[in-house]
Amino acid sequence: KDRGTIQAGNLKEMNMELTTTVIIPNYNGLRYLQICFDALEKQTYKNFHVYFVDNGSEDDSCSYVRQHYPDTSIMELEKNYGFSYAVNVGIKQSTEPYVILLNNDTEVFPDFIEKLYIKIRQSEKIFSCSAKLISYYDHNKIDDAGNYYNLLGWAYARGKGKSSSDYEKREKIFTACAGAAIYRRELLEKTGLFDVEHFAYLEDIDIGYRARIQGYENWYEPSAKVYHVGSGTSGSRYNLFKVRYSSRNNIYLIYKNMPLLQLIINLPLLCIGFLIKLIFFTLKGFGKEYAAGIKNGFSLCMKSENKAKKVHFKLQHLPSYILIEWELFCNLFRFIFKL
Repeated sequence: KDRGTIQAGNLKEMNMELTTTVIIPNYNGLRYLQICFDALEKQTYKNFHVYFVDNGSEDDSCSYVRQHYPDTSIMELEKNYGFSYAVNVGIKQSTEPYVILLNNDTEVFPDFIEKLYIKIRQSEKIFSCSAKLISYYDHNKIDDAGNYYNLLGWAYARGKGKSSSDYEKREKIFTACAGAAIYRRELLEKTGLFDVEHFAYLEDIDIGYRARIQGYENWYEPSAKVYHVGSGTSGSRYNLFKVRYSSRNNIYLIYKNMPLLQLIINLPLLCIGFLIKLIFFTLKGFGKEYAAGIKNGFSLCMKSENKAKKVHFKLQHLPSYILIEWELFCNLFRFIFKL
């Protein structure tokens, strides 16, 4: 047991050994579950098992899944520990070599798992593979085509708001969007799991960044498609919780993954980036929350347990740092010119 009760459903009898885990974190997401689970039952690839990790929901999420999808393994946590903690529980409880993380407010296409599974097995260097997320309420718009991070310290969803007929090229990305992505368990054990300090927001950038430092790759697979509501748990694009945690986690992300020399080189642009965001959120009425998040981020970096999580520079990873720095530079221009 892990800070809550864990109830495993009966695994389906299969002739083949299970290869893929699908982990669905949930917090009061009852209204989305039928669509999410029904789509999984229609998958062309059947060799997977679903783990439903509930973060202390106050609705009837667990009882609904237990009644309607009895083959699902249900893990009930006693309270909301956040996205990172929840998916880590699912990863630790499962054993399959490939792990798919899937938001509860999604509807996957029938070949979603098959396409991700085929792509990640093409190379042992692939750490993660991100699906093509399409807006649930406007199927003509992209919600996320992989995540980018740039020299201003800004993380953003590639292609957001553009035509869903675009971004059909299979290519490397900075990191995968953990709302619908597959990870290689063997490499998760090398990089470490999701950092629970993130709670929510930028946790997928952090883990993908760590993998990149070690020389692994993150890919975008456009044929793996999913409709995504977006902000299904937090409730809106901008709110007090999201603004504070995003700025807090960004400070922590930079501290963890950038060695001192890289941090010094990037500091002027990072400061400009945070200043622009501060002005932007002040105009939106969230300036105090954004500033408070920055302050909390520095406090996170000072905690002894988090200092131990910092990725220490190793000479063998120098080529990866150089490549990452170049990508941060290129991603700035991609963002400016909407590439």
